[in-house]
Amino acid sequence: MLPQKYLMYISQNYSYAMLRPIQSVILARGGSVKWFLEGKEVSEKYLLSDEIQLNTVEKVNQWGADFVLVPGNVVPSFIKGIKVGLFHGFNSGKRGNDAHFKIRQCFDMYCTQGPNTTQRFLKLAEQYQTFTVKETGWAMLDPLFTAVEVNPHRIQGNNRPTILLCSTFSAETSYADELFPTVKQLSQSTEYRWLVQFHPKMPVDIVEKYKSIQNENLKFVETDDVIPLLQAADVMICDTSSIMTMFLLQKKPVIAYKNKTTNDSFIHIDNVNDLDQTIEQALNSSEKLLNKIDLYCSQTHPYSDGESSRRVVEACEQLKKEGVENIKPKPLNLIRQLKLRKKLKYWKI
Repeated sequence: MLPQKYLMYISQNYSYAMLRPIQSVILARGGSVKWFLEGKEVSEKYLLSDEIQLNTVEKVNQWGADFVLVPGNVVPSFIKGIKVGLFHGFNSGKRGNDAHFKIRQCFDMYCTQGPNTTQRFLKLAEQYQTFTVKETGWAMLDPLFTAVEVNPHRIQGNNRPTILLCSTFSAETSYADELFPTVKQLSQSTEYRWLVQFHPKMPVDIVEKYKSIQNENLKFVETDDVIPLLQAADVMICDTSSIMTMFLLQKKPVIAYKNKTTNDSFIHIDNVNDLDQTIEQALNSSEKLLNKIDLYCSQTHPYSDGESSRRVVEACEQLKKEGVENIKPKPLNLIRQLKLRKKLKYWKI
């Protein structure tokens, strides 16, 4: 097959890290990659010096990508190319159990993360017949399973356990503010080293509170790539977010504070006063808990070979080879497409 053109279509800064492992595979196979940044929540400052941005839909369509890779929920039908949904996270249950599986009729193929995602999407594919499904693993996690010599969040010679505190931004599921006094108190002790990282949409006042308590034991981190943080920590504390699954896939324990799911591979607590002793429990996880984590990982993302990006690219190439003629035409989605045209200021037919 001739080298293919891939458009990386992103709307959030964290999507850079999701697509770069795939970009590396594409370039190694002789393909070409360009980027399109949609909306005000993604910044071009995170583009690398050798990454090319197409800043209008006209330029995108003139280039004519073979594939449009999207780590989000929607993509315009008026952009050329086979549309591939890659997901921006795991099914956290944050917006209801079925939100992860909502079909918006934007994609020709979904690259699923593991059996418990694939099984649902295969049933949906049979129901709608407007897309195909290929289980590849989640490409963003390839670097998670690749050892690195230098991690900016590890301190050489420091053997203290590292605790990673994360939180989502939505008011109904975020407990960062509630945890603040206890984290502040615990971070005065030298027993643990704390790393704090929040969703980019976290309210500024909460971010500033945590920044204000930084010391030799606690560091607040702002980054577009959470993988090094996940690798550096021994335990995660979080409320309800798909980043918990990412951490768990390393076979490391997660303390879930007032979590909205019934995931029994988490250590669930609802009382902030239990946090200190629960950290100790997590650092000395029981065999029973570790077995539950193993089972959860096998169903959610059984790939630890760092090769999910290759599987995504191969799935794209196979779909192009087989053709998309067997996929039924999608509904017009007039309202959504009009909103996207207005947002992107594109009115050509």
